[in-house]
Amino acid sequence: MTDAPPLPESHLPELRWCSASLEGLGAIVVIYSPEDDTIRAASLAQAAGDEPEVAAIGRVLEQLMDQLEVLAPTTAAREMKPLPAGRGTVPEAVAAYADGNHTALDELTVVQPGSAYRQEVWAAMREIPAGETVSYAELAQMAGRPLAHRAAASACANNLVAFAVPCHRVIRSDGGLGGYGFGGIETKRALLAREGLLLNR
Repeated sequence: MTDAPPLPESHLPELRWCSASLEGLGAIVVIYSPEDDTIRAASLAQAAGDEPEVAAIGRVLEQLMDQLEVLAPTTAAREMKPLPAGRGTVPEAVAAYADGNHTALDELTVVQPGSAYRQEVWAAMREIPAGETVSYAELAQMAGRPLAHRAAASACANNLVAFAVPCHRVIRSDGGLGGYGFGGIETKRALLAREGLLLNR
């Protein structure tokens, strides 16, 4: 007897999402596939002005689904349940991360679209321990192409899975923070501070 072929993504259950507040920073928002507890996208929802946090979360979810429609259309075609998931491996890990367990997301599977080299960079990023940083040059070396500094920086800039792929732990060689697409430099500084690393540059 042979194993049945896996179902195409269009026949898989709807995507799920969850969120948890990071005190003073906004809310971590994660989209995942429930059949395998795999994170497909994640970001930080920060309220604009008097916007309620729930509205910011909804706005970020729309942005993430729009990105998936462009980058991973078969995944986006699964659509997403409108209500958040309250229990399960991913929601519990996200809640633990928000509560200060900085390794809570480390064992979760992550899938995001990208070139073979970007996959290597993202995998290398997941090896950076909480409370530590590496430079873009060091990240390029970790990913097997020591001279590809710019390509490593581009992989950081195009990361679709914040926190689980911790691009906030990658900084410039001179100690400057560099950019951060999930809330800017001050958010990056605050995330590192949550992990016990105080950087003032």
